Amino acid sequence: MKAILAAAALLLAAAPAVAQDATADITFTFQVGHPTGQIMIALYDNEAAFDDGGAPVRRAAVPVSGDTAQVVFEDLPAGDYAAKLFHDLDGDNEMDTNPFGLPAEPYAFSNNARGNMGPARWDRAHFTVAGDAAQTLDLDR
Repeated sequence: MKAILAAAALLLAAAPAVAQDATADITFTFQVGHPTGQIMIALYDNEAAFDDGGAPVRRAAVPVSGDTAQVVFEDLPAGDYAAKLFHDLDGDNEMDTNPFGLPAEPYAFSNNARGNMGPARWDRAHFTVAGDAAQTLDLDR
């Protein structure tokens, strides 16, 4: 009986460690209005980096051929995330702007968040990941 209780105690003690090591995938599907180019996406895990131009935790360039594209960020720890992205129509890896500095290529943020006199902020764009997550983002503007 002592051996069974000891084994049960070991299993219970190990359970939180397994839960802490759990990871999730985030799938982003993009609806696009132009069937060429690439989607440039940056994924952030904190407000300071997202709002102030810090380093993303992941980034990707997703080729576009058709009216949708998709990327999956795998093995992310649970937490809060937000994404910034744009449709690089001309493939130069940069967001083109007009003479006034406004974006000349389609762009979006996670949650399809919109900014107020500028880009969307973390409070509108972030979402919580506790298991696999998916979002469809509209770049057909």
